[in-house]
Amino acid sequence: MMKIEALAVGDKLPTDTSLNFFDAEGNMQEVSVGSLTKGKKVVLFAVPGAFTPTCSLKHLPGFIEKADELRAKGVDTIACVSVNDAFVMDAWGKSVGADGKVLMLADGSAVFAQAIGAELDLTDKGLGVRSRRYAMLVDDGVVKVLNLEEGGAFTVSGAEDILAALS
Repeated sequence: MMKIEALAVGDKLPTDTSLNFFDAEGNMQEVSVGSLTKGKKVVLFAVPGAFTPTCSLKHLPGFIEKADELRAKGVDTIACVSVNDAFVMDAWGKSVGADGKVLMLADGSAVFAQAIGAELDLTDKGLGVRSRRYAMLVDDGVVKVLNLEEGGAFTVSGAEDILAALS
């Protein structure tokens, strides 16, 4: 698998990396990043962990609230990625009303996070390797906007930031 040292605007996402999710019928599915982004405009945002305070109270709800506005600006898919398993991501999505608005993608072993250089080692907090918080706009697999947070910050990766970039 291709490893990107640090993802940057203009880079292509690693197409061979797969993420898991539960479909509307409750079946676990696997989707490659390539098929998720091919020929589409996708907002991909990541959180360090499902059900954690900032992620649950601010980050994910912002994208749920702004989903219609983002789609009106040409976004085909809005997806949340976290280093959690698909069962946790599904339960978290249901608990905050993400169904039909935000695709909840599991990067269970942090393979995607590591492939794009966004891994965050939270072993000292008992959380293992996670993903840094970010939001990106991807057009046909190419990163057009990348808002990558430092540490536990939530300053540049919200839905409003992506909407502003689309204006």
